[in-house]
Amino acid sequence: MTRFIHDQFAKDYLEELLKPYGEVRGSSRVVGEVREIDVLFSPLTKQSTNLETLGLLGRFAATAAIFEPFRNAASKEEICDCLLKLLEVRGGLQRQANRNKTSIPELELPKLWILTPTASTTLLSGFGATQKVGWLPGVHFIAEYLRTAIVAIHQLPRTQETLWLRILGRGTVQKQAIDELEALPLNHPFRRATLELLYNLRQNLQVNQNSEEDDRELIMRLQPLYQQDREQAVQQGEQRLIIRLINRRFGEIDSSTIERVQGLSIEQLEALGEALLDFSDISDLEAWLNQQIE
Repeated sequence: MTRFIHDQFAKDYLEELLKPYGEVRGSSRVVGEVREIDVLFSPLTKQSTNLETLGLLGRFAATAAIFEPFRNAASKEEICDCLLKLLEVRGGLQRQANRNKTSIPELELPKLWILTPTASTTLLSGFGATQKVGWLPGVHFIAEYLRTAIVAIHQLPRTQETLWLRILGRGTVQKQAIDELEALPLNHPFRRATLELLYNLRQNLQVNQNSEEDDRELIMRLQPLYQQDREQAVQQGEQRLIIRLINRRFGEIDSSTIERVQGLSIEQLEALGEALLDFSDISDLEAWLNQQIE
C-alpha cells in the first residue's frame, strides 16, 4: 500500500505551504480515543505575507483550521472520524474557556476542511453537503454549526486559485496541476519547495514494491522534470563557480558580463573554466565570450 506515503506527502506539503502564515502542527493528538489530526493550523494575528498567494487554500487558512487530506476517496466512516476530531478539539477549547471563565472567540474555533480526491453525489447528500454562494464548485459545506466542508478536488475548476489543492488530487487532476506548477515563474515562493516534496514522494514510491498504476504514472511524469531540475542545479553551480573565479582573477565584473556567463551551457562553462587559466586580462574573457556566439 502506498497510501501512507501519499498521506505523509500531503501533511508535509500542507505544512510547508502554511508555515509562513501561522503555527502548523502535524499529526496532533486529541483527547478521547487515540486520534491524530493530520494538520492543525492557527493563523498569525498579523499576516506579514499575502495569503492570496495560496488561492483557495489561503482562503481556508484565513481562520483556525483542521486539514484532513485523503489519497483515496474519503468514506462516510472516515468523514465521521474527522468530525469526531473536530468536536474533540472544540471540546478541549470549551473546557479551557470554562476554566478561565471566558468565551471562545469565533475566529479561534477551527474549521474542518476534508480534502478528498473525489466525492460521490451519494456521499455528499448523505452529509447534507451543499455549495455556498461565493465559493468555488467542489467546496461542499455541511451543517453550519459544524464548521466543516468536504472539498472534492476533482470538481475544483482548473484555475491558478485552486492549483495548490489540485496538487493533492489523483490521476489526471494531479498531473495537470504538476504541469501548471512547472510553468510557474522560477522565483515563485512555493514552486521550489513543492517540487522538492514531489521529488521526495517520487523517490519513496520508486522503492515501494506495491505501487499502483496512478503511482507509476506519477513517477513517469516527475522523472523528466526531476532530471531537468538536477541538470539546471548543476549548471547554476557551475555558473556561480566560474563567476567567483573571474571576480577573483580580474575583480568584480559588470552585470552584462555575468548575464553572458549565465547564458552558457554546461559544456561551455567547463571550457571557460579551463580557458580562464590562459587569460591575461578581462579583454581575453570578452573575446572568448564573443567567440561563443559566432
